[in-house]
Amino acid sequence: MPVRLRKFIGTILIVVLVLFYALLANTIAVATLGDAPWWGHLLYFALSGLLWVLPAMVIIKWMAGPKQQ
Repeated sequence: MPVRLRKFIGTILIVVLVLFYALLANTIAVATLGDAPWWGHLLYFALSGLLWVLPAMVIIKWMAGPKQQ
């Protein structure tokens, strides 16, 4: 697969991932954190704000392609 096509597909996947993940994280927060104290909100949003990076790293590694020797 050409590098440009791989990067285009990866970019689209990352945008879709971020949109879907933000919607999912906020839906979970609204459903579960209604009566939680402020530190519960802080902890949840700090962790969920960093968690999306893991699948994005996989997509970025795929976009970079195989290691060249």
